Amino acid sequence: MNDFTRQQLISENVLFRFLVSPNLRIFRHLLLIVFIGIVLYNSTPVIDSPIAVFLYFIILFYVNMYVLVPKLLFRNRNIAYCLSVLGILLVVAFCGYFFNPFNKENGLNIPLFSFLTVLLLAASASIKLFQKGMMDKQLIYELEQSKAYAELEQLKNQINPHFLFNMLNNANVLTKKDPEKASQVLMKLSDLLRYQLYDSARDRVLLTSDIHFLEDFLNLEKIRRDSFDILISKEGDLSGVQIPPLLFIPFVENAVKHNNDAARSSYVNLYFDVSNDELFFKCINSKPLFKSVSNTGGLGLTNVKRRLELLYPATHRLNIEDDSERYCVTLTIKL
Repeated sequence: MNDFTRQQLISENVLFRFLVSPNLRIFRHLLLIVFIGIVLYNSTPVIDSPIAVFLYFIILFYVNMYVLVPKLLFRNRNIAYCLSVLGILLVVAFCGYFFNPFNKENGLNIPLFSFLTVLLLAASASIKLFQKGMMDKQLIYELEQSKAYAELEQLKNQINPHFLFNMLNNANVLTKKDPEKASQVLMKLSDLLRYQLYDSARDRVLLTSDIHFLEDFLNLEKIRRDSFDILISKEGDLSGVQIPPLLFIPFVENAVKHNNDAARSSYVNLYFDVSNDELFFKCINSKPLFKSVSNTGGLGLTNVKRRLELLYPATHRLNIEDDSERYCVTLTIKL
């Protein structure tokens, strides 16, 4: 749902609650009864039996609203509804000859009375249709929100096991080559998992916390690889900025995964800048001299692109540059 529709729903919220909320049903009915009563009270010079006309209008209003409209209009039985309205008008015209609610000297004005009847039917049908439209719109909005939330949770849950699998594999390799480093890796990994299990369970986390998570991740990789350089640059006012959790790790994980080079030193550089209500992120990584057969971003990179589409449908810019020497991801998010 776009931003305009959301704003429209917010602006309609008060009216929506009044017309739809079960808790306000009594007030709606009282308002209707008072309104019809005031209209008839001001019409007493031309009406002999205002109470009878009042009961007629009330019965007609509620029969149309709770019987004819739900059972006919809502079920697309439009012809049957029109015939029902026509039947009501014929009954009103026929009964008017035996019971005239107007002053005898004015006579029975059947066209006027029929017009008032049609007007009342149209008003009650419009209110019922408007209520249904509002409820359908709210239902569609809630379903879209629920679907988006479920998809986001699924994507986030796909990212976590993917990352965990890579780190456990690294620790497994180090247990044979360097047990002390393997112990450091497992300690760092426990810190990372604590962040994933607790902090990342929230909808939003501090940008500084997510950057610290990335620092731990890269330092963990540096323990495993000797010829690996990292740089993390932070500019602007990062304090207090909140973002969805684990938003950048797929880019960084992808950079680490595809820059391992046994022939020369490799690097991953991260840049964060917050200015003018925008968050700028850049991830640059070297590429190996001898490229592997598979150089795709994998599941994590695909998922983060989908998350960005769901979380920032019109307020993010993602650009990926892939040349022979380096791989660069730039992401700008409107805060």
